[in-house]
Amino acid sequence: MLRQTTISKKEDIVRKWYVVDATDKPLGRLASEIAIVLIGKHKPTFTPNVDCGDFVIITNAEKVGLSGDKLNTKNYYNVSGYAGGLRTRSAKEMVEKYPVEMVERAVWGMVPKGRLGRQIIKKLFVYKGAEHPHEAQKPESFVLRHL
Repeated sequence: MLRQTTISKKEDIVRKWYVVDATDKPLGRLASEIAIVLIGKHKPTFTPNVDCGDFVIITNAEKVGLSGDKLNTKNYYNVSGYAGGLRTRSAKEMVEKYPVEMVERAVWGMVPKGRLGRQIIKKLFVYKGAEHPHEAQKPESFVLRHL
């Protein structure tokens, strides 16, 4: 007897809300686990061409951990497109001034690029402190597997 693969349709997807505390979690491992949930690969009904992932809220982004000497050696780059328009910020500066952007960039790097990836990344909400405005959605605490 042949088994058929289930193909998820956009209308049939049930989305959950998860909240993750980023305190002392390594940035890369946190980002890869979050990307799996956002894409929907943790579900048995995963379909690559459909956004079947869940919503994720990350709190305490400023307390995320970086291994080794990355705080001093890792750099983040932005290019405006104009001559001399390269802006460089160290990871230390990003943690102090822009922790939300740093976590968002890490997760975006692990999500597929293109139209589907832009749709997937909209389900990510990152906050600097422990508070978030999504209590009405009743988010569940999410336990990260590889941390």
